[in-house]
Amino acid sequence: MEYSNAILFLLALIIPVIASININLSYSKYKKIKNSKSLSGFDVARKILDENGLNSMYIVEVKGNLTDHYDPKQKVVRLSSDIFHGDSIAAAAVAAHECGHAIQDKEGYTWMRIRSAIYPIVNFGTSMAYILLVISIFLQLMDLLLLGIAIILLGLIFQIITLPVEFNASSRALTLLKKYKLVTDEEHDGTKKVLTAAAMTYVASVLSALLDLIRLLNVYNDRR
Repeated sequence: MEYSNAILFLLALIIPVIASININLSYSKYKKIKNSKSLSGFDVARKILDENGLNSMYIVEVKGNLTDHYDPKQKVVRLSSDIFHGDSIAAAAVAAHECGHAIQDKEGYTWMRIRSAIYPIVNFGTSMAYILLVISIFLQLMDLLLLGIAIILLGLIFQIITLPVEFNASSRALTLLKKYKLVTDEEHDGTKKVLTAAAMTYVASVLSALLDLIRLLNVYNDRR
């Protein structure tokens, strides 16, 4: 059982790393290819937001690499410097994706509403879960170990709910880029590859969390 747990632990570590390498390779490739319209990520985001009745929404530049996100609390699209100023195919894809989230929020997209509702609980719980697990294993407190596993399960459910939110945002992004002629047909394939690679990082997170949960259940059964 210890051998199988070690394998599960390694797989849980390796899968996200592979997904991260994949998105970085895809992003790096299309970051170097300028879009034919010479539109920056800001330009793309502004066009999409304006066309969807979000004229008053701010687009803010943030530091970091691939730190782009939509802030549902502040109602702001935040783009990393490379995306904000960049006029590459990758910049267009990422900017459109974050606008997809903004439109989801405006329309009250069901999965996004569920995700936002449970986020505070999950965020607090997962920060405590591994502390509980370490204490429970060290002190042989099986009830505490089971509580930690339950919190990890809640985190897994949250990540599963995140999948349709992310895939839908990417689907919207591809449709919007084509609808408003922000990229050419030739460039559409590149934006799709960038967004697909990004989506796979979320799939990898789910698989990693699932493997980790199975490993912890094995530990619980062994020690019980």
